[in-house]
Amino acid sequence: MVRKLEKKDIDKLMKIWFETNINTHNFIDENYWKNHYNETKDGILNADTYVYEENKEIAGFIGIIDGYIAGIFVKKDMQGKGIGKNLINIVKGKYNDLTLNVYEKNTKAIEFYKKLGFKIIKKGIDEPTKESELFMKWIKK
Repeated sequence: MVRKLEKKDIDKLMKIWFETNINTHNFIDENYWKNHYNETKDGILNADTYVYEENKEIAGFIGIIDGYIAGIFVKKDMQGKGIGKNLINIVKGKYNDLTLNVYEKNTKAIEFYKKLGFKIIKKGIDEPTKESELFMKWIKK
């Protein structure tokens, strides 16, 4: 079941956010994520955030701001079960186009987005981490 974020969810979402970033972005120092914890928490609360819940447990979420996917996170043990695709499809139904940034080293995520119709628009550098990232876009047909 997908539903809108409720304020009581935030600690569970932040745990998923932190653990997924540490696991997926092992090329970025863990302190980076620790240092951005509170800023991200505020961002999630202010974004248009959707939560995927299964058996009354939060398995993942997506945060979107004006068509920009600020983040999509699925618990490690729940990945590969269609949850991310489901979350993307929810926001595809609400926007005519979607954009996002993804680290170039996160090849699994890049392939995931490509399968869902996102195209690479340009390559750049994420200044805080100095990591190469791709800007991707999806447009409703």
